[in-house]
Amino acid sequence: MGSMARLLVASFLLLLLLLPCVFVNAKRTYIVRMKHHALPSDYLTHHDWYSAHLQSLSSSATSDSLLYTYTSAYHGFAASLDPDEAELLRQSDSVLGVYEDTVYKLHTTRTPGFLGLDSDFGLWEGHNTQDLDQASHDVIIGVLDTGIWPESKSFDDTGMPEIPSRWRGECESGPDFSPSLCNKKLIGARSFSKGYQMASGGGYFRKSRENESPRDQDGHGTHTASTAAGSHVANASLLGYARGIARGMAPQARVAAYKTCWPTGCFGSDILAGMDRAISDGVDVLSLSLGGGSAPYYRDTIAIGAFAAMEKGVFVSCSAGNSGPNKASLANVAPWIMTVGAGTLDRDFPAYVQLGNGKRFTGVSLYSGQGMGNKPVALVYNKGSNSSSNMCLPGSLEPAFVRGKVVICDRGINARVEKGGVVRDAGGIGMILANTAASGEELVADSHLLPAVAVGAKTGDLIRQYVRSVAKPTAVLSFGGTVLNVRPSPVVAAFSSRGPNLVTPQILKPDVIGPGVNILAAWSESIGPTGLDNDKRKTQFNIMSGTSMSCPHISGLAALLKAAHPSWSPSAIKSALMTTAYTQDNTNSSLRDAAGGMFSNPWAHGAGHVDPHKALSPGLLYDISTNDYITFLCSLDYGIDHVQAIVKRSNITCSKKFADPGQLNYPSFSVVFGSKRVVRYTRIVTNVGAAGSVYEVATTAPSVVKVTVKPSKLVFSKVGERKRYTVTFVASRDAARTTRYGFGSIAWSNDQHQVRSPVAFAWTKL
Repeated sequence: MGSMARLLVASFLLLLLLLPCVFVNAKRTYIVRMKHHALPSDYLTHHDWYSAHLQSLSSSATSDSLLYTYTSAYHGFAASLDPDEAELLRQSDSVLGVYEDTVYKLHTTRTPGFLGLDSDFGLWEGHNTQDLDQASHDVIIGVLDTGIWPESKSFDDTGMPEIPSRWRGECESGPDFSPSLCNKKLIGARSFSKGYQMASGGGYFRKSRENESPRDQDGHGTHTASTAAGSHVANASLLGYARGIARGMAPQARVAAYKTCWPTGCFGSDILAGMDRAISDGVDVLSLSLGGGSAPYYRDTIAIGAFAAMEKGVFVSCSAGNSGPNKASLANVAPWIMTVGAGTLDRDFPAYVQLGNGKRFTGVSLYSGQGMGNKPVALVYNKGSNSSSNMCLPGSLEPAFVRGKVVICDRGINARVEKGGVVRDAGGIGMILANTAASGEELVADSHLLPAVAVGAKTGDLIRQYVRSVAKPTAVLSFGGTVLNVRPSPVVAAFSSRGPNLVTPQILKPDVIGPGVNILAAWSESIGPTGLDNDKRKTQFNIMSGTSMSCPHISGLAALLKAAHPSWSPSAIKSALMTTAYTQDNTNSSLRDAAGGMFSNPWAHGAGHVDPHKALSPGLLYDISTNDYITFLCSLDYGIDHVQAIVKRSNITCSKKFADPGQLNYPSFSVVFGSKRVVRYTRIVTNVGAAGSVYEVATTAPSVVKVTVKPSKLVFSKVGERKRYTVTFVASRDAARTTRYGFGSIAWSNDQHQVRSPVAFAWTKL
């Protein structure tokens, strides 16, 4: 028996030694770009060609290795390959590129009222809100996310007419999803998981946490879809908070859900497959509340798919990312994408900390349980056995120190709601979640598992100081429900990612901000409001924050504009939303930044906060054609093959290019002087206001820059007429020594309209 045990141990050790050899050549997912037009006559379809190409590589490459064949969004396929097979593919004459799959992350109701959507529009050339609702029935919003909870009341189709006959999508069946769950509101539901499955160990080791179906087990996808186009739901709330009517931005538009995100992230091969299918299904708007880091456009899956969508007339809205307030932290910066940052609403959820010294501080919370009563409770901070206890990381708190007490936890590293769970599990009865300098004064409310109040950095420092200076510190936490008409608002969220744009510094990003803090929308009933495994509460609505939440606001508004102006291109819709955005809050002050409380700038808020009323009738438009975008791409330092990867045309020669990428007819300006003192750009505007409209220009700029616009007056004799103007920016001789960056604006105005473009100036690259 002893020898048998020794043999088993030896065998096990040998297996451990061999495992690295097994996994060195483990299969991974690769996205392969093909010479689409080189389809041999022997094959009927590209799918057949790709499959045969794979099987010719090696005995281990089978037809099952082919995961996806792309047609609309990309010319090529995704396949499960080992590194040797990928290298063989790279050497093939018909292959233009082989790229390993990348992972993207989710960028984790009063909004319609805040945006003015509850009142009659009146501005849409004599039409009213009912006319806009009627027109919205023909608009379809595709949402690429974590799927959909179809039973939600937000997807009720009462009163909706038949599905548009042009729709080619469908509702797929799954172990937990029946096609009959779709209706005239939720008209499509698909899932794409092959990239996720391969990354999770393929079919050999995988035991997926989720069924392969469109059903949302996370909540994020249901939240974003209902924000964009949810139906009216009366008496909606999160456990009593934010009670009222919940509705999406375009409540009469249709929704199609494409599940491309899974427990470990959103894989590029799955995203591309979802975009590919959404385009061919016939969506009008694509909403993606996810992203990765910055990359050249030819290596950016979302940018490539979005270009194909734009060519087909599909508006693409993407979240800017939650990596603020760090500079140059943006995702999704391609100029054919609407890049959306986040701001606050005029609604808050106050909560209070009463200290034993009589001082009372205000924070925020969505805690909905019993509360603590009025009796002061002992307050502790950083009393654990290790330095991570002040962050309340799992396992860091000693029960003997925190049992029966309120614990101060510093914000950062782990999830805010997880900290509360850590405190509760250690025996604590309450938590003060205190910001550090990194998150400043920004407050995000959460549905905590125990009584908890989030406070800003300044308040947090005062409370920490109190604990350190008193022998027996105490606190009482209390909760104030929902408060409206908060001032100032909107404020740019500290987490909202910032410019400048590192991929193309001559394109100003983000484009706009929209509501993205404490947003109430529909939720999946398979998971509690915190998303934690031990949160057993069920709710039909949840309150969330992130550029994930602001993105679908803009997707829904784009659907409204598409309904009102069916002939407008995606670039025209983007222009209308940007040039009518506002840069003053409800106190008539310039927009502020939650990160430091100072004034914001276009690297944080882009053109400003969206204004749907004005966007319906913008006066002038900056339109951009597909050929304009190709000229833009040719002006970058890309090879022809890289441009072709994005454009998917074999005849691109780049014979036409801009002298400067900033010549693109974009609705904003990013002036990078570098070693130059003079930068000159030309723009073309199209009159979509009244015939006989006259506009005059006004500019603002830092004192070290002189701005000249010629002509300074634009006269349009008819609707649809296009006029050209040239703007010259001249920096003073010593500007480069004294200034790194600055901001200004160019605005064309008459009595009816102000068409405003932000301008960013930079002398050095980050």
